[in-house]
Amino acid sequence: MDSRTEPAEAEPEPAAAIRRPSRQSTAARPPLVRELLLVVGLFVVYKVGRQLADGHAAEAFRNANRVWDWERTLHLPGEGSVQGALLHSDTLVHLANTYYATVHFPATVAFLVWMYLRRPVHYVWARRVLAAVTAAALALHLTFPLAPPRLLAAAGLVDTGQVYGPTVYGAHPATDEMANQFAAMPSLHFGWALMVAIGLIAATRSRLRWLWLLHPLLTLLVIVGTANHYWLDAIVATALLGIALAVIRLPRGAGATEAHGLVAADEAYDEADGAAGNSGGAGGAGEKESAPELVGARR
Repeated sequence: MDSRTEPAEAEPEPAAAIRRPSRQSTAARPPLVRELLLVVGLFVVYKVGRQLADGHAAEAFRNANRVWDWERTLHLPGEGSVQGALLHSDTLVHLANTYYATVHFPATVAFLVWMYLRRPVHYVWARRVLAAVTAAALALHLTFPLAPPRLLAAAGLVDTGQVYGPTVYGAHPATDEMANQFAAMPSLHFGWALMVAIGLIAATRSRLRWLWLLHPLLTLLVIVGTANHYWLDAIVATALLGIALAVIRLPRGAGATEAHGLVAADEAYDEADGAAGNSGGAGGAGEKESAPELVGARR
């Protein structure tokens, strides 16, 4: 008996099979353990480097007087004008000190974690930029020790951390074992905050994403108002970040791929689930239609 058969209709692929390859960004995500070791290692190197840059009090104060004179020559606004606004309220000063002490590092870590999970290509770019800026800052701390304005008598500013609290620095810089107080330039508080804002603006597509610039703006007012940094510290940090961004560029097309990737993946999931549901809902009729038909069968 010979017979001619027609092929059955192709069954829709399971939704799970479609979901796995649709997330193309997974391939760009570096191994988690390696990234943790790398970031922690960079932080340890930076902290040790800052400690090595300590112990240059006389040079740090000479440089502080130079920076103060440079700012006056450039007609930059006095740091005292920002601090004067803060000193109108003890609560406001306390909030500014708290922001300085607690937001800087956690905000940067949260930024990197989010980027790693949601925008891996942007994460690699941001991590490289932050590492480059931090390395350049460490080199400057070693070659140009600088006392902050709160320690400079000519500035006439209040050490708000010591007076109102909280503070991350010891009362006497020479005996402070927790931090190098002569590493004011550049301000990594501002440099990192600005990179967080730029990174989130580049990695997202919301119309409100430009509001992330409020983070570096608030950071700038805090570091100056608490007399922990000069205006020039923030300007130098911005220049270093600009150079790093010019050298370390975001891969072409990364924004479109990652910003819309999750939306496209979700749409694919919905279509796959719908197709699977329609196939399953047909019940026995579906099975009959998919069976091969015998056309012109002869005995």
